[in-house]
Amino acid sequence: MEPPRGILHKTTLESTTLQQKTFHTTTLSGNKRFHADVASSDQQPPPKRALQFQRASAIDKEVPELAASAITDVDPDRATYPSEYSQRRAIAATPTSVVDRSLSLAFPRYGLPSSLVNNFKSLGINEIYTWQKQCLLGPGLLNGTKNLVYTAPTGGGKSLVADILMLKRVLEDSNSKALLVLPYVALVQEKVRWLRNVVHGIKRQPSKEESSEKEQRSLWQKRFDEDTIRVVGFFGGGKVRATWSDFDIGVCTFEKVRRLRYPCDIDLIGIQANSLLNTAIDDCSITKLRAVVLDELHMLDDDHRGYLMELIATKLLSLEHEVQIIGMSATLQNIDLLSRWLNAHIYSTFYRPVPIEEYLVHEGKIYPASSTIGLLQAAKAASQVKLDSDTSQHRSQPVRIIQPSAHKEFKDTVLNSVVALAVETAKSGYGALVFCNSRRKDGCESDARLISRTLRDTSQLASAVIEARLDLLADLRSLSTGLDPCLAETVSSGVAFHHAGLTTEERELIASAYDKGVLKILVATCSLAAGINLPARRVILHNARMGRDLVGPSMLRQMRGRAGRKGKDEIGETYLCCRKDDLEDVIELMRAELPHISSGLTTDRHRIQRALLEIIAIRLANSRDTVDDYIQKTLLSLSSTPDDIKTHVDSSLQDLSEMGFVHCDDSESYTVTQLGKAIVTSSLEPEDGVFIHREMQRALRAFVMDGEMHVLYMFTPVHDTSTTINWRIFRSEMEGLDDSGLRVMTFLGLKPTQVIKMAQGGSLKETTPQEKEVARIYRRFYLALQLRDLCNEMPVHVVSRKYDTPRGAVQNLAQTCQGFAAGMIKFCEQMGWGANAQIRAMAAVLDHFSDRLNAGARSDLLALAKITFVKSRTARVFYDNGFKTVAAIANADPKELVPILIQAQPSKVRLKSKDEEKYEEKLLAKAKVIADSANKLWRTHMAPHFWCSTAELG
Repeated sequence: MEPPRGILHKTTLESTTLQQKTFHTTTLSGNKRFHADVASSDQQPPPKRALQFQRASAIDKEVPELAASAITDVDPDRATYPSEYSQRRAIAATPTSVVDRSLSLAFPRYGLPSSLVNNFKSLGINEIYTWQKQCLLGPGLLNGTKNLVYTAPTGGGKSLVADILMLKRVLEDSNSKALLVLPYVALVQEKVRWLRNVVHGIKRQPSKEESSEKEQRSLWQKRFDEDTIRVVGFFGGGKVRATWSDFDIGVCTFEKVRRLRYPCDIDLIGIQANSLLNTAIDDCSITKLRAVVLDELHMLDDDHRGYLMELIATKLLSLEHEVQIIGMSATLQNIDLLSRWLNAHIYSTFYRPVPIEEYLVHEGKIYPASSTIGLLQAAKAASQVKLDSDTSQHRSQPVRIIQPSAHKEFKDTVLNSVVALAVETAKSGYGALVFCNSRRKDGCESDARLISRTLRDTSQLASAVIEARLDLLADLRSLSTGLDPCLAETVSSGVAFHHAGLTTEERELIASAYDKGVLKILVATCSLAAGINLPARRVILHNARMGRDLVGPSMLRQMRGRAGRKGKDEIGETYLCCRKDDLEDVIELMRAELPHISSGLTTDRHRIQRALLEIIAIRLANSRDTVDDYIQKTLLSLSSTPDDIKTHVDSSLQDLSEMGFVHCDDSESYTVTQLGKAIVTSSLEPEDGVFIHREMQRALRAFVMDGEMHVLYMFTPVHDTSTTINWRIFRSEMEGLDDSGLRVMTFLGLKPTQVIKMAQGGSLKETTPQEKEVARIYRRFYLALQLRDLCNEMPVHVVSRKYDTPRGAVQNLAQTCQGFAAGMIKFCEQMGWGANAQIRAMAAVLDHFSDRLNAGARSDLLALAKITFVKSRTARVFYDNGFKTVAAIANADPKELVPILIQAQPSKVRLKSKDEEKYEEKLLAKAKVIADSANKLWRTHMAPHFWCSTAELG
């Protein structure tokens, strides 16, 4: 029976321990040993084979069950104190029971086709909120003549407004296009799926002129999908890039490289929207663009990436035709400034369909964070400061108390509070998000383990939930990386963790299971707050830090905003658990206003250099007057003095000229040089472009073609300069290099003696520009060693362990370098090196290694690796078992493939009876997909031969 909602602390769920399981083993004598079975050179020898098989019962014996602390009410009859974020006082913004026809998307004034309205209904959107109606009906928005900047709380439905306006622009003209710009790849993937469902089956009606042109075109000239709305996601990492003509709605990130601002995980790999706009402006196809949506507009203030969003918007404002700009965020403070910059209508609301109650947890006591006064009183009460006589006592007292724990694991009061609040939520049948500041040690994985140990009792759970968790374990175990030991321990209790150390496939499975309620507790790094849409009944912050620094007010609002599931919860709750030393800072943070947005162009001189280089390269400006006109359209012009702006522009133009990126003649007319154009075309930062230019010139003088290390080095991205080198591993790998690899090190200027010195505890100087460049080459070569192992069939999880790097980081490296290599080829072509025989040879080799890296396999497995689910290790196992061609797998019975798939799994754990049967069922379903994919590939391969034979017979 479902527990009553809204009474979490009074609801319990009795549980018992899962039955202990035993495993049988399968001997694979005579079979090839894989990287997963062999420890790296720096690790201890593997244990005896008998010890490689772990019994499920061993977990219970080695890790005893724990009990979460009880949480008691101070006053059971206490009134509920609404928080400043609950918006319970904003009654006017809440839809009433009175019928309002304008809340229906079919309302004539919105002008939406019935097919689109029906698609929204099928996705659960039957009508809109009052604030959404008021926003959409703002002046000039529905007809696209006015830009829009608006703010609404997380979970308030702000994305729907942008979707409607964007779709109207795309539907009103069959040639029109739109861009949706998001900060994270995870959001791009999610949004692409959503929009494809929204536009499914909708046809755009062409004009009379277009209809006439289509009738004149032959069948071979027509596109099969030319009347549909094509939604394309730009994820990066692939060799085949969608062009401006391949989509109607493009969903992309605004940053191409991966940079970490904090020691938490922010996934930023994707195609740069800024680069896409540059290309369209340069080739004049930009005239088809009708709408651009800038999500998370508050990131204009981001130190590393905000200026890119500013460049995007400024270029749009500089175009001769109108493009509707729609900017939105949950955390915008000076919205008036942005309105003046973008010439936009503004709308702001505090409405949330699910209100949030907020609490501060300190020393095991829970205080309502209802107002500034309440927060101060909570601080005084927690600090045992005597209150003034006229202060209302009940407001300063805790409303609930988390009892101390008898377990040594929970002696830390903050950890004890986090576990108690999470367990209470799960046992009440709801979901909780726990935010931590790091991945390991005292972070995500540690918290997930401890919480799971208090939730081992699952006897009262529905059998369907237990089955679903076993399915999730089987899915995780069937991945190429195998089942993570920590997830193996936590998932059966309904607990998991989510961070960038996991692979994309692991994160997708975990997020989906949590969203469906299979998992009740998800422990995540802070970046998840903005990186993916996973709401919860209760959000718990394990302190308010990201690494060593306190989170900012915007990030705090993002994390809290995940509380409350629309349609599943009547209310959301957030608990910020803070330490005694952080109390004053945390209260100040909770009271702090959101930061004011300002331009990021002048915070680093390279940024305005890039802005000016771009507009000269794409011919938006060619003189000082046109440069000044462009600068006047930036946010910089509204947030800095004219004298400061002139100083920055003058010095930046001079720097660009001295670096050889632009040329200025006597009449002060600016033109881009070949090098400057190459940098813009390949989407490189100016400083990265200079580095690449030197590296390519060195490669033209001497390129080692009798091995793979030089080409892999050129294949390695240059963007991420935060790589930490394990010098002992570097030394070990260097000692294993052949003559070709050592020659590469010599050509690059890397000294084996320096590596040995560093491995013995030395330090690498990075004070002068020359020293910084040498350090950069060392880091790049270290990453190239990881790519070498991936290309030679070493699984991602083994490379991760070998180089002491998170699995997700290794996977990101593999995905990023393919797009980077393509950019390097563009760089060479733009530099006029395309005709050089050495460059052509290198391009061919890069293309080949791109295939190998994508497959994670050597050359002999590339054909097999095109089959769905068959990569690296699996392809090698098929090959070694006689399935050496696509045709062999296509003609096989799927049941024949199951034993091979079992052999290919990196995990040696074998389940028994029902669990083993379920696992084999999963593998049989996978085998059927593999066989079907092989059949399709084989038919595609044989089709040209069939038509040639038919023609000969004819």
